[in-house]
Formats: sequence, structure tokens, C-alpha cells
Amino acid sequence: MFFAVLRDLVAALLWLFNGNIHFASREKIPKKENYILVAPHRSFFDPVFMAIGARPKRFIFMAKKELFVPIFGWMIKHCGAFPIDRNKPGSEALKIPIKELKSGNRSLVMFPTGTRHSNSLKGGVAVIAKMAKVRIVPVVYQGPSTLGQLLLRKRIDVRYGDPIDIFDIKKMNNDGIAKISQRIQSAFDQLDKEINLSKTK
Repeated sequence: MFFAVLRDLVAALLWLFNGNIHFASREKIPKKENYILVAPHRSFFDPVFMAIGARPKRFIFMAKKELFVPIFGWMIKHCGAFPIDRNKPGSEALKIPIKELKSGNRSLVMFPTGTRHSNSLKGGVAVIAKMAKVRIVPVVYQGPSTLGQLLLRKRIDVRYGDPIDIFDIKKMNNDGIAKISQRIQSAFDQLDKEINLSKTK
């Protein structure tokens, strides 16, 4: 309940202060199943717009444990975030999302690169998707990276791609993970191209 109310409030504020927001291909988002929503991590705003565009679906998020400080930690926890130690992820990094995806009513938001300062896809998304038996939905955000740019009404594009089915990958070894990572990266590249083309029309 808290997540849904806060998301609607934030969406209203973003439209008020920016208004130059363009969501595309939202019809590709699965309606009757859980999934993992993935994107290249480009700004602090990525997860906000990803979740707003996928309404009314609710999500859980992985967040570094350092963010769970008084007040802010309470807020993100009630928005579906759970803490992860990046240096020692442990089994909880897999158990929590897999359990929710299998038996809950919330999907998972993940950034395959892990941080905003990396372009290298990691294998966590592939492993969780395989174990939870869910599809991966790619999405790309292009837009402001700072609050100042957001308030200057810089254009924001959020485009969703076709769900990626990985059920043909039998083993989560290096080769299997590499194949899934390539599918995800190809989807990101295609979505970026589509956004760039839409800007020229």
C-alpha cells in the first residue's frame, strides 16, 4: 500500500515539475506474471521511472546496505527494498527475490551492471530468473542524470522491450550466463536505437 501511494505521489510530482516524459511500448510488460525488470543503471532516477511506467505492478529492489540509515532506510524498506552487502552478497541476495517471484505478487527491479559506473553485465539476473522460472523484461531510460536537469524539463524517455525467455538455457555455467547477458545487452542496444529514432521524428 505504501509503495503504491508513494509511487503515485512521485509520479504526479514528476509530471508537475518536468512534464516532458515519454513512455513507450508499455504494452510489452507482462500483465499476469511476475518478472525481472532490468535496465542499464544510468541515473538515480532509473528505478523511479521504471516502476512508474510499469504501474500497477509492485516491485522489490536490491539496495546496498549503506542506504538503510534512519528514516531513508525505513522509507525504502516500505517501498520494497531489501539490503545487500555488495562485498559479501550471501545467499539472501538470491533467496529473497526468488521466493517473492515464485510465490508473491511483486516483481523484481535489477540493474545487471550493479552500479552506475559499470557497463559490464553480471550474472545475478540470469541466475535469479532461471531459479524463479520468470522472464526478463528489458527497459531503457534516457534523460536527466541530475535533479537540476530534471527541473529544467529535459526530455525523459523510458522504453520497454519484449520479455526475454531464458528457458532454453539448460545450465547456469559461464557459457549459459554469457548467452543470457548477450540477449539482455542486445535488447538494451535495440531500445536505445528506437528511442534515438523516435527523437528524430
